[in-house]
Amino acid sequence: MIAGLVVADHLSKWYGQVIGLNDVSVTVPPGITGLLGPNGAGKSTFMKLITGQLRPSQGRITVLGEPIWANPALYQRIGFCPEQDAFYERMTGLEWVTALVRLNGVTETEAAAMAARAIAEVELTEAANKKIGAYSKGMRQRIKMAQAIAHDPELLILDEPLSGMDPIARRKAIRMIKDWGRAGKSVIVSSHILHEIESMTANILLINQGRILAEGNVHQIRDLIDEHPHTVHIRAEHTRALAREFLGHDDVLSLKFEEGAVVVQTGKPDAFYARLTDLAASGAHGAIHEVTSPDDNLQAVFQYLVKS
Repeated sequence: MIAGLVVADHLSKWYGQVIGLNDVSVTVPPGITGLLGPNGAGKSTFMKLITGQLRPSQGRITVLGEPIWANPALYQRIGFCPEQDAFYERMTGLEWVTALVRLNGVTETEAAAMAARAIAEVELTEAANKKIGAYSKGMRQRIKMAQAIAHDPELLILDEPLSGMDPIARRKAIRMIKDWGRAGKSVIVSSHILHEIESMTANILLINQGRILAEGNVHQIRDLIDEHPHTVHIRAEHTRALAREFLGHDDVLSLKFEEGAVVVQTGKPDAFYARLTDLAASGAHGAIHEVTSPDDNLQAVFQYLVKS
């Protein structure tokens, strides 16, 4: 068993004056690991360093126990699903995956069989012979996942794989990723949406502005996030009555009124939401029409963590 699937030691990557990754030292264990951070946090840069597409500006990185840079034999043990699309639009899905599998040195017949198996695994067989140019965003994501798994790699690197998928396709993809983990593959999967990562794995790396802010179990990360004062926007029938109710609790840090709504800042979001649910169910203060939280947006949480 490899103690560290990926080991980064003071790893940095910069593009001219722009820092993509800043002095990262981290050990990623086997299994499924979620790389969580807002857009532009450094997730894709880290993944391109893991897959040997970028050379570090400083520091070193090993993957599956070996240095990845200029080590093409190691590429056969890794599958990569990039965030960006880079297709030959006039090829069919089957032709495209087959062509990529051929790069592993197998025959045309073997490659076609491996491609067909991978396409079936991502439930895209019906579209295998359609041109990629006619694929929806969700189908494009799935065909990228098919090429990542077709050569049966030990390690899968998936960069925002659920982006653009509808809710049903997203649920299937999450189940598929968990199945790969249960089958013994290791997976590093990125997202900017906490509940997506949470539904796949408990092991999370929190990244922002090119640095790893936190690592560990999702519950520890949640505790860290929940220390951040949460803003909750409540659209309701009787906002003033609700406000009076809220003011009786010490976890409510501030509140203000907007048209037809009250905006509350709370230091204990879990307790506040539980109380709000009870209030809505009782109907004691009229109907509660809508509850939204701009702080569900990770950007706000990361800004708070960076400052703290």
